[in-house]
Amino acid sequence: MYLCLSLAFFLLGLIPMALRARDYAEEREAAQHEVRLKQMETQLAAAVINADRGEYEPARQTASDFFTSLRSQIDRGSQSDLSTFQRDKLKVLLTQRDDVITLLARSDPAAVNRLSEMYVTYQKTMNDVRT
Repeated sequence: MYLCLSLAFFLLGLIPMALRARDYAEEREAAQHEVRLKQMETQLAAAVINADRGEYEPARQTASDFFTSLRSQIDRGSQSDLSTFQRDKLKVLLTQRDDVITLLARSDPAAVNRLSEMYVTYQKTMNDVRT
């Protein structure tokens, strides 16, 4: 009898812990989602800043990292941190990848304007209410 009561109380204590663990897992996933999106934004912003300062090689590397992250998010489809609307709008940035990387590799000052425009597009897309 005592064994059954002990087991019952153990299981009753386990249920709230399992529910709390599930809630914490959901919160952790939401936080990781935000971090991944902010990392992409930071990569693009760093590329703009480096290019503006005339540091084209670091700008090229961070821009390349941004494009790689963006491609990865778009390829993940419904598992992406981006909404369908965001994925569709940001695909435009991927079409500019080769041109921007080439401009940065050539240390062309025109890369600053291109990267700045990309950053504005990224910001507008991420802040659009349809997301």
